Amino acid sequence: MKFKSLVITAVLSTGVVVFVACNDEKKSKDTSTVTNTDTATTDVKPVEQPEVHGTEVKPGEIKFENPLSAAWVTNGKAIYELKCGSCHKLTEERLVGPGWKGVTKRREPEWIMNMITNVDMMLETDPEAQKLLEQCLVRMPNQNLTRDDARQVMEFMRSNDGEK
Repeated sequence: MKFKSLVITAVLSTGVVVFVACNDEKKSKDTSTVTNTDTATTDVKPVEQPEVHGTEVKPGEIKFENPLSAAWVTNGKAIYELKCGSCHKLTEERLVGPGWKGVTKRREPEWIMNMITNVDMMLETDPEAQKLLEQCLVRMPNQNLTRDDARQVMEFMRSNDGEK
C-alpha cells in the first residue's frame, strides 16, 4: 500500500512541476523586442495593424534565407531556455512534448509558427497537432510569444537542425 501511495505522490508532484514550468508567465524584456539587423535574413511580413496574439500565419508568409541570422539564433535560444526547454529537448527524444531535432525538415514554417503562436487553434483544427496531443497527453500551453519571438525560436530550430 505504501508503494502505491508513493507512486501516486510522485506522479502528482511531476504533474505540478511540469504545469508550473510550462506556464511560466515571466517574459524577458530582452527577448520581447528584438530587431533583426542582418539584412541577409528575411523576417515575417510586416503586420499593418498592431499584432493581436493568435493571428494565423498564412502559407507563404515565412521565407528562409541563408545564412542564418546569428542574432536571431541567439535570441531564439534564450526564448527556448526560458519558455520551451522544460518540455522540449533539442534531440529527437520526447520529454513532455516532442523533441525538436528535425522539426524544420518535417514541418512547414507556417505550421511551426502557428503551433508556437496559435496553439489553441492548431489543437482544434490541425490533424497533425491533434495526433501530437494524443501521443504526448499534455496540451501545449500558450506561451504568449509574439510573431517576432516565434520567428526567432524557429531560427534557433533551424540552427539546431544543422542549417547555417
